[in-house]
Order: sequence, then structure tokens, then C-alpha cells
Amino acid sequence: MRILAALLLLAPAAAQAQTLSFQADLVSDYRFRGYSLSDEAPALQVSLTVESLSGFYGQVWASTIDEYGAGADGKGATVELDFTVGRAWQVGGYDLDLGLAAYTYPGGEGVNYLEIPASVSRTAGDWIWTLGAAYAPRQDNLGDQDNAYVYGAVALAPAAWPVALDASLGWEDGAFADRKLDWSVGVSKAFGPITLGARYLDADDPAVDAAVVGSVGLRF
Repeated sequence: MRILAALLLLAPAAAQAQTLSFQADLVSDYRFRGYSLSDEAPALQVSLTVESLSGFYGQVWASTIDEYGAGADGKGATVELDFTVGRAWQVGGYDLDLGLAAYTYPGGEGVNYLEIPASVSRTAGDWIWTLGAAYAPRQDNLGDQDNAYVYGAVALAPAAWPVALDASLGWEDGAFADRKLDWSVGVSKAFGPITLGARYLDADDPAVDAAVVGSVGLRF
């Protein structure tokens, strides 16, 4: 209830939608900051995003996951459901984004939490550079710990190229990791509303196995 109340504080601005978009993806493995949340099995992911001309937005995102947050009945969540509201704007040629995200796991016990994501991006020709961070304040469901994640990403998609390339490097410390580094390199190709992709991911955590993740996405 506290998570939903916090999101509702920003919801009226995000609700004044000027654009509406939907995306569905089938991935061979749901990886989040290096970790597999689907037990290295395929996952279906869908999202619905509303945006206003003033830059406010709201998004609902869902994915199938490996059972998580089992309670006294021995059952946990098999779906992750995330709610995000925020604002994106431009300053001096830089794209800024600040939001509030709620990660929820219906059916799971004691695993929902809040996070504050922020990023700054710059487009230079065919390149897009991004620096970002996500901070989860101390919360009961994080064992009264906080969590910090910072990352850098770059994307390259020249019009003359048959594919687009991207890469990222992230660092995480807190409730979910102990000074963990993760990285990825991806390639994708769009065919109208359909995008095919492949991504190599790994991390320096012994619990993470390197993998190549394939994806098929539909956006409209």
C-alpha cells in the first residue's frame, strides 16, 4: 500500500497522456543487472507506456519469472509487475530522466520494494551515450539495507548499417550485490515493428553464468 501511495503522488501528471505505446518481448533468459530472474529459462515480457507532451510518463511492465518470495504456504510470485512514473526533459542538448519505480511480485511475501532511477544521455551523430543510476533507499523488504546501481551505456546505429550495436557496464552494491560488476554487448535488427536481438551478458559474481540471450520484440 505504501508503494502504491507513493506512485499515486506523481500519477496525475503522468496520466495526461499524449502518446501511448505497447511492447511485447520474448527473451531466452530474463537477465537483470547480470542475474537471471527466470532461472535461465525463456520469459515473456510486456509493457504499456503513456507519455505527455510536458515529458511526464507512466509505465506498467511485467515479466514471467522463476518463483520468488515464497511464503508460509510454500508458494511465491511467478510474475514481476513494475510500476514507474517520472519525467524526461532536455537541457543543453542532454536528455535527462528522473523517476520513481515500484518492483512488485504478486503472490510473493516481503519482496516488493521502491527504487529511484535517473539518467542523462547525449546523442552525437550516430552515437548515444548514457550515464545512469538507480537507488533503493533502506526498506524493510531489503533487510533494512539500501542498494545502489550505476551504469554507463553506449549505442551505435548508423542508417547505413544493417544492425544496431550497444554495450553497457554496471556496478552494484548493497542489498542485492557486494560491489558487483556486470557488462553486456548486444546487436539488434528492426523489421518494421518487430526487432530481433542477441546479447552477451556476464558479471564478476560467481553466482552469474555468462550467457547469450536472444530476443524477439513487437512494438506499436
